Amino acid sequence: MGMSFERIVCSSNVMGGKPCIRGTRVTAGTITGLVAAGSSWDAIVQLYPYIKLEDIAAALEYAAWRSEEVEVELKTA
Repeated sequence: MGMSFERIVCSSNVMGGKPCIRGTRVTAGTITGLVAAGSSWDAIVQLYPYIKLEDIAAALEYAAWRSEEVEVELKTA
């Protein structure tokens, strides 16, 4: 990933390798989408009682980091 995120992990055998909250099958994208749709952090924790407020913050931090990535087109021979 280039940067270290303790609470966000990627594993090819969990959710197809999508970034997830550590120890869960809840993707960072799911959390980010819920926040973007207006869900409160407390409501998200009620939906997923096995995650913590720190996990939501980590998902948002991860999303912000990813949005700043720059894709570079590689020239092929």
